[in-house]
Amino acid sequence: MSTTGRRRVILVVCCLSMFLVGLDISAVNVALPSIGADLGAAPSQLQWVVDSYTLVVASLLILGGTTGDRLGRRRIFHVGVVVFGTGSVLCALSPTPEVLIGARAVQAVGGSMLNPVALSIVTTVFTDPQARARAIGLWGSAFGASLAFGPVVGGALVSGLGWQSIFVLNVPICILAVVLSVRYVPESRAPHGRRTDVVGQLLIFLLLATLTFGIIEGHVLGWASPVIVGCFAIAASSSLIVVWYESRRDEPLVDPRFFASAPFTVAVVCAVIAFAATGGFLFLNTLYLQEVRGLTPLGAGLMLLPMAAASACCAPISGRLVATRGTRMPLLAGGLGLAAGGLLLLAVGPGTALAYLGAAYLVFGIGFGLVNAPITNSAVSGIPRTQAGLAAAMASTGRQVGTALGVAVSGAIAFSGMAGAVADDLAATARPFWVVVTFCGVTVAVLAYSATGAWAERTAARTHDGFESPSGTWTD
Repeated sequence: MSTTGRRRVILVVCCLSMFLVGLDISAVNVALPSIGADLGAAPSQLQWVVDSYTLVVASLLILGGTTGDRLGRRRIFHVGVVVFGTGSVLCALSPTPEVLIGARAVQAVGGSMLNPVALSIVTTVFTDPQARARAIGLWGSAFGASLAFGPVVGGALVSGLGWQSIFVLNVPICILAVVLSVRYVPESRAPHGRRTDVVGQLLIFLLLATLTFGIIEGHVLGWASPVIVGCFAIAASSSLIVVWYESRRDEPLVDPRFFASAPFTVAVVCAVIAFAATGGFLFLNTLYLQEVRGLTPLGAGLMLLPMAAASACCAPISGRLVATRGTRMPLLAGGLGLAAGGLLLLAVGPGTALAYLGAAYLVFGIGFGLVNAPITNSAVSGIPRTQAGLAAAMASTGRQVGTALGVAVSGAIAFSGMAGAVADDLAATARPFWVVVTFCGVTVAVLAYSATGAWAERTAARTHDGFESPSGTWTD
């Protein structure tokens, strides 16, 4: 096989792994009512079915990326696929909500290895800047497509075979990924791999876990309860300690020097904001379509198809725009699309016409499809290739943190305002969250306009020069 053909196969393998990681966020959303009915899960437990996965992935992504840089990216990729597949089997066999939540965490351990390692493989194999931008755009669009098409795939599986089939589907895909990666993916590692930062890792997990727990359980236990107040206090303390501790390490888990690059910082912030909006969008709308509108899981998935189609079509367009015009235009347009989608969703009620819903979902999908590629490219463009695993992991952490916070915040807002059953109140109680989504889109657009351009490029160049950057190699 030619070098070009081999690189294409490598990109397919990496995109396949990214599709898996995203699919198990969005496809599970459409299965939540069925899981709740079958296992007797409470609304907060349904939030944890999603967030136990995204929380663990977010906490371990940086460790996964740096471990791949140090021990070999292909090796860690294989471990991640096996763990992910094992967790999927455990999810399918779960008899209670608690077991399912734990199995989702096992799945997430594998996902935390796949996500950053796959991107670092892509950035190492594609050395030409324009080819790398296009490859990163396709890689990022795989995640966006999995989030967008997940409800359709999940809806079809749940309606035909039950919610367990969502997890069973992962097994043959994992086997295919292992076979292709053994045959085509080269082994690569950073010339100098970072040492494991156990203290930093524990602090980050403590920060994210307590923050997410406080948001999800606040409306159940009471926002002024000692447990919830204590969680927020621990989260605040952990954030301060991790900044103090990491700034004093020679090889920190979260390298503060990266944030001197404006493109990198904007990419991480926009990732958190955009994916928080998207995570909450999928969580609330899949519940709304089934609990309020009475659609089947398949019907709910098909109803979200305009969002999926728009996202899938706009993602490669965004990648090409990044390669030829830079990140400002697609990121600005994406932010405005998210804001417009949020405004349209403000008018949704129990009897809103399905055509109006489809239009709102279409607009939101356009925004989401446009933001992903510039986020990914900005995150790695100003960082040396030898640190690709760490930079990719930090950017991907922003996505997962955003998704986890979006599910937690959207549920906290919507469920806190309910006086009775979900079907009675969800359309009304979700409206404050659509205000939040609109604000998120506007923020992305403002950042895209104000924090890109010549000034941002200079900060990226200074950050790049601040690192030792021997040329990385990849070998078979």
